[in-house]
Amino acid sequence: MKLSDEYIQKVVVSGKVEHNQTIVLKPYDENWSILFEREKQRISTILKDKALMIEHIGSTSVPGLIAKPIIDILLVVEDAGKEEDYVDDLVAHGYILRIKEPDFENHHMFLGPDTDIHLHVFSQDSKEIEKYLLFRNYLRNHQEAKEFYANTKKALAKKKWKYVQNYADAKSDVVQQIMDAARKEKQSN
Repeated sequence: MKLSDEYIQKVVVSGKVEHNQTIVLKPYDENWSILFEREKQRISTILKDKALMIEHIGSTSVPGLIAKPIIDILLVVEDAGKEEDYVDDLVAHGYILRIKEPDFENHHMFLGPDTDIHLHVFSQDSKEIEKYLLFRNYLRNHQEAKEFYANTKKALAKKKWKYVQNYADAKSDVVQQIMDAARKEKQSN
């Protein structure tokens, strides 16, 4: 589903909204998993038992896959709509609330204090959790899907994008094909 310019502008609560350039992709870097572990430890220390799950997601979590050099992290809390449970604590430690989507499962996205990360916060009952993990795990275990996804990313990254979200939206058909294969495999097991 392509997000409208109006929606993108509405949900970005801090920082530059427009991108207006190509997407920079980097070869897989083993340091990405180290950076994730450091952030996981920091978030766990800050939120303690309020952090129900912290997972490395996105392309940087798939060994061998090219990616934007930004570590995507999934943080699951009891209720992402209860901002008082986590927002102030994260902000006090240098995280920057960048996106707030009350109409998309109360998704919140933070930038890191000193590392290029996107910390995606969802409630424990969000269906997005399974989607992120299923997609990541399928790419980790299926070389042909990883190559298909990488080739799509390379082709799209060459274009100039008004918003980074437009680049993500342009990958949605390929992501859906991979998700369909992942769900089919999961059902057959």
